[in-house]
Amino acid sequence: LATQAMLYHVGATTVLPPGYLCCGYPQTSAGFDDKGQQITTDNRVLFHRVANTLNYLDIKTVIVSCGTCMDQLQKYHYEQIFPGCRLLDIHEYLMEKGVKLDGVEGTRYMYHEPCHTPMKVHSGIQVANTLMGQRVDLSDRCCGESGTLAATRPDISTQVRFRKQQEIEKGAAALRQDAPDAQVKILTSCPSCLQGLSRYDNDANTTADYI
Repeated sequence: LATQAMLYHVGATTVLPPGYLCCGYPQTSAGFDDKGQQITTDNRVLFHRVANTLNYLDIKTVIVSCGTCMDQLQKYHYEQIFPGCRLLDIHEYLMEKGVKLDGVEGTRYMYHEPCHTPMKVHSGIQVANTLMGQRVDLSDRCCGESGTLAATRPDISTQVRFRKQQEIEKGAAALRQDAPDAQVKILTSCPSCLQGLSRYDNDANTTADYI
């Protein structure tokens, strides 16, 4: 909904595929390759129908707001469906359109680069700095959520999270050097990472959010 709202804000004509589509990544990554391939093929057929039905529209960009979806959609060969189109993350698109915050005070920001980053054209930290209109520091390390890793292997995930928490606390301390009580937000561009990063809110005294 936020992605649609921002596309409306910049005046983009937006087409939503019919129904709520899964891209097929969860099935493929879980080892059900046949099911993932079937979903991919069905979706490609559907997008071809969209292209034929809306042939009066010159569709040039397919927008994604999730890195794992981006990984799967790269196999869709959209350039064969919508000639000359490109696959782009919403944040990169907004940056290209000149969208940015201006004069927001009080909150300090870090950026968590997802393991499956949806940003393939521009650097994620560059996009974060540009959109926020102020300094945004990179917070290194995996958040430990990794899709279903936190649910299926909490023993491994907890070890990963322990190291990430140290990184977040170090980054937050650097941002609070001149204002110990400042609010610190850790931003990301991945739904799974947002869920993972929110687990650190209490321990690291930060707040997780999308860019």
